[in-house]
Amino acid sequence: MTAICIAGITGWTGGAIAAGVAAAGDLQLRAGVSRSAAGGEVEGAPVYARVGEALDGIDVLIDYTSHDVARDNALAAIAAGVAVVIGTSGLTAQDFAAIDAAAAEAGVGAIASGNFSLTAAMMAAGALLAARHLPHWEVIDYASATKPDVPSGTARELAERLGASEPGRPLDTIAGPVEARGATVAGTQVHSVRLPSFVVSTEVVFGLPDERLTIRHDAGGSPAPYVAGTLLAARAAGERVGLTRGLDALLAER
Repeated sequence: MTAICIAGITGWTGGAIAAGVAAAGDLQLRAGVSRSAAGGEVEGAPVYARVGEALDGIDVLIDYTSHDVARDNALAAIAAGVAVVIGTSGLTAQDFAAIDAAAAEAGVGAIASGNFSLTAAMMAAGALLAARHLPHWEVIDYASATKPDVPSGTARELAERLGASEPGRPLDTIAGPVEARGATVAGTQVHSVRLPSFVVSTEVVFGLPDERLTIRHDAGGSPAPYVAGTLLAARAAGERVGLTRGLDALLAER
């Protein structure tokens, strides 16, 4: 039985993950972390204010919090010998490098994905395959008007894994505001759209002369699509050392 702690257990996704863990026969929800609910219980598990207080007897920490605390949460868990699963959006390549180094040194596993939806994983796998043959692409990132981080974790992770698209016109030679060309993330141009009615949608557009390929994932209005992938990662994290990025990378090994 794998003992689970969920950081962000009262959040939009964390609550759904808690119910999924509680219903799983091979996982045990042992603790949760939420400053607003500390001292209470969720699905029968005690809730603490900080990750460091909640790790006793824990095998895997699942983090669905915010970009300003997720790295510290992961590093605290790793230092305690606890594997981590990170679904929080907004972490940078530098954050993940630090987590990877710490996990490798401690001999524990870390699995992070900008999106733990199985269909989003298929989108990423398709885009990575296409990028092996199509040299020009850009990423469009859609999310709600109130989402604080840009790009979304899904779009940022995809851009970092795709790497550099072959350049068109150099950005320092264009006329007009350079911001109109989006942000450069690991050599890929990423455009973040923030409007009401979007949850998270990620679109990769590949272009060749006289043809285009678009690969897109759209999320609905509930956290249900993220549960199965997160639990799959929680089951796998304890068997790994160092960081694995992308649910599709994990699925490719199965």
